[in-house]
Amino acid sequence: MNRERDLATIQAVVGAALASLEANRRRIDDLNVYPVPDGDTGTNLTMTVRAVAEAVDGSAASDRHSLARDVARGALMGARGNSGVILSQIVRGAVDVLAESANGIEPRLAARALRGAADAAYRAVRRPVEGTMLSVIRELAEEAEARASLDAALAELLVDLVRRGEEALARTPEQLEVLREAGVVDAGGAGLLELVRGVASAVSGEPVPEAPPAAEPLTVEAIHQELSRYRYCTVFLVEGPGLDREELERELERLGDSLLVVGDESALKVHVHTDDPGAALSLGTAVGAIDRVEIANMHEQAHAREERLLAAVPDPPAAPARTGVVAVVAGAGNRRLFESLAEPVGRFASSRAARR
Repeated sequence: MNRERDLATIQAVVGAALASLEANRRRIDDLNVYPVPDGDTGTNLTMTVRAVAEAVDGSAASDRHSLARDVARGALMGARGNSGVILSQIVRGAVDVLAESANGIEPRLAARALRGAADAAYRAVRRPVEGTMLSVIRELAEEAEARASLDAALAELLVDLVRRGEEALARTPEQLEVLREAGVVDAGGAGLLELVRGVASAVSGEPVPEAPPAAEPLTVEAIHQELSRYRYCTVFLVEGPGLDREELERELERLGDSLLVVGDESALKVHVHTDDPGAALSLGTAVGAIDRVEIANMHEQAHAREERLLAAVPDPPAAPARTGVVAVVAGAGNRRLFESLAEPVGRFASSRAARR
């Protein structure tokens, strides 16, 4: 390993990925409706990649295996939110393969690394859902494998991967109903695509592309989203000897959903949506020492996202009605009683019905 050369290469690649995510962070936040509409996917992915950049800058690794461990640990320690935790496993799956090579990265090795990344991502999720960043990383691996034997340069392969990523992202609404109803693509997949776009620009020597021009405004369905079932997004790290990932996962599953427990026997990163963050933290302290605790109120985040998006709309649409009541009553007194309980639109409708 040429330490200085390898570090410089990784710093350039990670820096370009981070710059691409930074440029698109808000746009990706706006797309975020799945698994909950808390509007932070772009921010979480950006913060996770920033943690990787800091780990690379602070690495004292003398060989590729040590450098790979530093990169993977930086991603795990800095993982933010659901998307960030999954990204940490994508990073780990890729660097584990890349560390095995004593030479440079060529298309066949890139294909193996992407397959390792996709497999690690799917393993991290108890119930994988298509139409998410999982679908995008899987299709990227498939594209790389299909082109690995064509003797193309790595830069050419990465350009093709961006194209395949765009196609995979465009298909996510066909795979996931909540995206189709909202009229948006998956935010996690969009973030992953921007990361790959940044890597491609670093390898090809081209500048990091600017954020794409705004598409059509988000629909009312994309802006107004139902609140998540659970209130708190809870993320924390557990460190200690002999950690049992599966056992901790079983215990945490009783507390909520969107559960991810990733890592190894010495360090596990936990992500869970729950109404009882304290109980989740207690399960962590029962098996090790907890650190890097982050608790976010997703209901407040969803309201903030909605207000921010509505403020950008010249003539904000009203929230779609979720419940309607039709009352058929006899007598003016009953009519006045029901009208007093109704919203203005409801009063108008019930008055017309009563007059008929």
